[in-house]
Formats: sequence, C-alpha cells, structure tokens
Amino acid sequence: MERRMIAPCFMDDTLECLRRHNVQIEPLLAQVGLPPVITEPISAEQYGALWHAVSRTMDDEFFGEGARPMRAGSFALLCHALLTTETLEHALRRGLRFLRVVLDDPHGELIVRNGFAEVTLKDAGPLRSAFAYRTFWIMVYGVNCWLVGRRLPIRWVDFKCSAPPTGTDYHLFFGAPVRFDQPESRLVFDADVLKLPVVRDACALREFLRLAPANILVRYRHNEGLSAIIRGCLHATAPSAWPSFEILAAGMRMQAPTLRRRLQSEGQSYRSIKDEMRRALAMEALLGGNRSVADLAADIGFSEPSAFHRAFHKWTGKSPASFRREAAFGLNVQDNSSQLL
Repeated sequence: MERRMIAPCFMDDTLECLRRHNVQIEPLLAQVGLPPVITEPISAEQYGALWHAVSRTMDDEFFGEGARPMRAGSFALLCHALLTTETLEHALRRGLRFLRVVLDDPHGELIVRNGFAEVTLKDAGPLRSAFAYRTFWIMVYGVNCWLVGRRLPIRWVDFKCSAPPTGTDYHLFFGAPVRFDQPESRLVFDADVLKLPVVRDACALREFLRLAPANILVRYRHNEGLSAIIRGCLHATAPSAWPSFEILAAGMRMQAPTLRRRLQSEGQSYRSIKDEMRRALAMEALLGGNRSVADLAADIGFSEPSAFHRAFHKWTGKSPASFRREAAFGLNVQDNSSQLL
C-alpha cells in the first residue's frame, strides 16, 4: 500500500513559517486533530487539512509568504483556468501568469533552452524562505503533473536562499539534485515533456479538487492507462525476470510498435517505468534492511554493483551508502512507493 506521509522536519518548516506570521499554532493543530508537538510523520491528508485551516485563518493559501495574499479559493480557480489548455507548455505558461496575478511575487517564468525547460522564479522583494519557494513548486508541479496524467521527471532544483535550518533533505524531497545559495531559484526538466497533452476534463477536476491539496503534497504517481497495467505486471515478477519489451507486448496481445506509441502518448516508456520501479525498490530496501549493496543490486536487476551505484546516484544525487546512513540518522527520505516528504 502506498504510504503518503509528511516527515516531521517538513512540519517544522511549516510551523516556523506560521510563527513568522504570528499565527497561533496550537489551536490550528488541535482543529485538525494534531498534537501540539509533532515528532512522527503525519499523513498527507492531515497536512492538507492543516493547509485548509491555515488558509481559512489567514485568508491566504500561500501561508503569508507572497507579496500579497493568495486568497482562499485561488487554487481552485487556477485549476479551472488550466483545464482548457491543450499542452503542458500551454498550462505552465497560463498557470504562471495566474499565480503572478494573485501573488505578485514570487512569480515564475518558463524558459526553454539547451533542451531543458526551466521554471525560474523572480522576486522584486527580499529573499524568501525555502518553504515559500517549495510551496510554489508544489502547486505548480503537482497541478501540472495531474493535468498530463504522469509524474514529470525533475533534473535539478536551484534555490536562491540558503538551506533551511531543520536539516531537511530537499534532494530526496524533489527526487533530484538540489542546490542552495544560487543566483536564482529554478526547477528544471526536459523540454520534450512540454509537448505532453492535457488529458483531464471537468469531471476529473471535481474529484481532484475534492481531494486537494492532499493529492499534490506527495509527488504525483501515474495510476491510469497502460503504464499502470505494466507496473502491475512487473510488481508480480522479480526484477531480474522482467521481460523484454517484445515479450511484454506479446503478453499484452499487442504489436510492439503499437504499445510503444501508446506509452509515448502517456508520456512514458518501458525503460522509464522500469527505472522508476527499480528506484522505489532500491530505496525501500535501503530504508528497511541491512543487505549489502551488491546483493541489492542483483535483486533489482542490475548485472553488477557499479551499474547500480551509477543509476542510484543519477536518481537521487547520492550513493546508496550515504542514503542509508542519512536514513539511519532520521533524516528525510522519500521514494516512489513510500511517499515520505
């Protein structure tokens, strides 16, 4: 079962933000059934309830971190505005314009260059907290992943501000390399995904808004279409025995080129699906046991440990050993099947 949890260190970021804005914290926590001191992970649904409670109290869905309040109801209007867009690029550009209107600053600009798409944050005011920029990314990233029906692989994230004092591991939060104290704040992904079509309709939006914002507090997981069917097939088989693409297609009674085209229409490939699942399995094993890296590499289908080391560093920006060591010291970790933010 997918675990959708928010780590205490990210709650610390949230509560520190509320203290900066002189918000009484304990009544809000009690209102959503949370204790005054949070030392254990809470569910995404609980955090979502807190988000709603804060927005009602402050009349601001951006926790007071923008140049002007993001009035309650703005997020729903953003989603409605994006529903009539045609592609991811169309949705991103419209969404960033909308957020500039309601927030003023920070505001985002989409820049496409050198094969990458960058959502770069601009701000005429003083430097903001990592929490403010992360909240902006959550809204932009979560909504747009939902619109195109898949998680968008992030290449790297830069923060203009310094790292938060809580020691939160933002590398694992975003599933990509993260740098602080940079000239500008930006989230970077491959430009190719800008062509992905928007696949949601008004009926889907009603359900999405019913569950928001809990459903964007964890990284989006694709759960529909052929991608989900293939993941189900692979879950039932040891990674070392995963079939070739041709054998998989035959088992699904499809021609390989047809299956490839249909996966591409979902913004997926067989290789990307396998990589995501191997990443999730690797993190789960590193968090939950003391097996050697060599044994783990073989278990998840790598021919040799060096190949696993390279892949894991590409996924997380860390070695398997450093990931396990940080987990042992209670730092934040996140994977695709155990969603801990």
